[in-house]
Formats: sequence, C-alpha cells, structure tokens
Amino acid sequence: MMSRRTRITPEREAEIYSAVLDLVREVGYEALTMDAVTARTHSSKATLYRQWGSKPELVVRALREDKPVNLAEIDTGSLRGDFHEMVARSDSCQMEKNSALMRALAQAAHGNPDLHQAMRELLFEPEMTGLNTLLRRAVDRGEIAADHPALKYVMHMLVGAFVARQLIEDRGADPDFLVDYIDAVVLPALGV
Repeated sequence: MMSRRTRITPEREAEIYSAVLDLVREVGYEALTMDAVTARTHSSKATLYRQWGSKPELVVRALREDKPVNLAEIDTGSLRGDFHEMVARSDSCQMEKNSALMRALAQAAHGNPDLHQAMRELLFEPEMTGLNTLLRRAVDRGEIAADHPALKYVMHMLVGAFVARQLIEDRGADPDFLVDYIDAVVLPALGV
C-alpha cells in the first residue's frame, strides 16, 4: 500500500480516524461508506481517497493509529518483563473496544480480500515485526533457544487469548487475564 501525502494535520487525521472507528462500531464494516465518513467528518471524498486510497486502508490505518503501544520500543531486560510492560501500556477500556472491533473486522475480512490484505500489511505485519524484536532480544539474552519450535507461534497464542476468552467466557481479554495468560501459557510454551 502506498503512503499518501496531503495537508491533513495530525489532529485532523486523529479526528477522522476516531470517526471512522466509531462508524464501524455503529454500523459494521460492510455498511460503512465513504459518504458516511465524509458526512461525519465534514471532509470530501476526494480528500479521503487521496489520503487513504480505499475504505479498507482507511479503516485499518484508523485501527492501527488507535494502538499506541510500539512493541519494538519495549525493552525491560527480560521477556516476561517485556510482555508485562506491553500489557501495562495498553488501555484496558480501549483494549475491550478494539477487541470487539477486531472480531468484527476479522469476520468481514473473510469475504473481502482488500480488507484482509490491508489488515495483514498495515496491522499484523507491524505487530509481528515488533513482537519478533522482543523475541529476538530474548534469544540474544539466552532466555529462549533460537530454534525453539514455539517461537513462530507466539503471535498465534496472543491472538488466541483475545478470541478464546470471548468465545469461552463471553468476556474480553482484560489486562489481568492477559498477564495470567502470558505467565501460564505463552512463557511456558517458550520454555521461559
């Protein structure tokens, strides 16, 4: 996906992203239209398409900007500390709202290849890059063997925490649950 340049200020961009996420929560991804975004944000469709190119890119960039934690910046000196810091930096209220939103977008992505591609490129790949940085540091420190078979499944385990808790307990993955899950499932799977 190509990065676009316009005269939109960071504050205006944040307003648009917030409105887009609110609209997706209200009407769902499929019913969201660029016309609805222009009406809500008092912007033109030309501006939206020039800046973001498509509805999938706009929605996924909005979600990405709503995730303030940059995993690659976290370095506490231990993998356990890094994971706990990752959870501590997450806003639990925002986490709950975004979990529901992610479930809805994942469902919509099954029938929309453009949305699926945007989610992979703009949301999951940056997260995987940050997570891989954390894991590489843990390998360098000797906490995990470089050839440990569970290394390639850490993202799957973390995403599973969000999906499974909602399905099994009808509750979102809050910080207490995530810390416990990391300590009971993720770290032992890695031999930490």
